[in-house]
Amino acid sequence: MKNRFAIAAVFCLAACAGGQGRVDDGFRTAAEPLDESNIIGELGAPRERARAHAELAGAYYEQGNMGIALEEARIAIAADAGYAPAYTVLGLVHMDLKENAQAEESFQRALRIAPNDPDANHNYGWFLCQSGREDLSLKFFLSAIRNPLYAAPQKSYTVAGVCAARKNNDRDAIEYLERALRLDSNYLSAKINLAQLRYRRGEFDQARTLIAEFNRGVEPTSESLWLALRIERKLGDKMNESSLAEQLRRRFAGSPEFQSLQRGQYE
Repeated sequence: MKNRFAIAAVFCLAACAGGQGRVDDGFRTAAEPLDESNIIGELGAPRERARAHAELAGAYYEQGNMGIALEEARIAIAADAGYAPAYTVLGLVHMDLKENAQAEESFQRALRIAPNDPDANHNYGWFLCQSGREDLSLKFFLSAIRNPLYAAPQKSYTVAGVCAARKNNDRDAIEYLERALRLDSNYLSAKINLAQLRYRRGEFDQARTLIAEFNRGVEPTSESLWLALRIERKLGDKMNESSLAEQLRRRFAGSPEFQSLQRGQYE
């Protein structure tokens, strides 16, 4: 089964340092309507019904349709109350809806059923980080990473780096992000977060390399262009700074970053 319940990526810019910025818990794009014709019939075994409805819940969650995701997760649990992934996706939905008590209960239930499940550990860690318990969150990210069957440990290393940076623990944050890149040298979320940390520490040449690789690997965002522009400003490269300013104006004239540029507020 495709892993629908794990956070896809985290882009964290100035928010890592406690300033303005944005953290995304994954990519959400418009998707084609879901085809429910392949869902296992209601006469199937309870575990199969739970799995099918949990997959649907995860798909609707990815599309941003929280109401149907919530309903499908509850149907999955009604079919098999011992199916941990259903509680994991239910926790994600409650987290997105800012229903923190219900999210906590759902994640903890998933972990009581399957304490070594990497997706449950990863997503509960992200919930803890989002709710101001960054130090505790690291325990769950590392638990996910230790599972030898986990397919995406670079993802948990990256989010662990984000959470460590939020506590101004740059040493551990850099170590986690570098580990993510050792596992997957093209993992863009780790690159942009590490670029931000290098910039914050005044390591501008390293930050420049990382943000350039990010902007080549994906369609640049207003945040990534703004970071690149500020790096070039620190390095004194007026030509590159002007080029990035023009890109920011042309692509993201309505963004907070372009407004900061117009005001001359670079930090």
